[in-house]
Amino acid sequence: MPSIRILIADEHPIFCRGLRYVCEIEGGFEVLAEARDGRSLVEMAHRLQPDIVLMAARLPLMDGAQAIRAITEQDPNLGVIILFRKNACMFERAIWAGARGYLLKDVNERALIRAIRAVHRGEVVFDPYVTAKMLDTLRDAHRSGGKTPQVERPVWTDSLSDREMEILRLVAQGLDNRAIAGQLHVAQKTVSNYLISLYRKLDVNNRTQAALYALRQGWTNLDAGR
Repeated sequence: MPSIRILIADEHPIFCRGLRYVCEIEGGFEVLAEARDGRSLVEMAHRLQPDIVLMAARLPLMDGAQAIRAITEQDPNLGVIILFRKNACMFERAIWAGARGYLLKDVNERALIRAIRAVHRGEVVFDPYVTAKMLDTLRDAHRSGGKTPQVERPVWTDSLSDREMEILRLVAQGLDNRAIAGQLHVAQKTVSNYLISLYRKLDVNNRTQAALYALRQGWTNLDAGR
């Protein structure tokens, strides 16, 4: 089986060397290069075509979300994993930009390796701390009647059917396809087909973006179903 090809991006050489060691020695992955800033990251991603980009949330010369958007627009299948510090607050912007992994910088080696493999399979991975902080932000905004920080949002170009809206609300509550299928008494393949239609209509790439969109539109809330 071909090795997963990784591009690392962080302005600190020592941190990059630590990531390289974990990826190559512990994970058996191939590290293609290390970028020190956002512009270099975009250029290297286009030139080297990695499977996974492992990057810091903040990089010199280009905003992290801008860099994510630039590389995922070029290659939508590229898996981007963001490494945050605990005081970071760009979760939502990273989601809309197209990242699929959200981990803390102090993640342990085994968790990092599992996350890389999961994102390579097409899954979305959240560190529990990141999930809690993002949901707290959305919950506070919902309860206060306020709004979360403005970011670029997709255009809703088509109407959702009643069944699509039902599935979207269940996705926003954190249910996976199997749980949704069980609750609605339909096949998992049926749920998958509805999600494909949902993503197209909402102009999003994954269930995380779809759930966040539903929450921000007020179509559901984090206490629904409890």
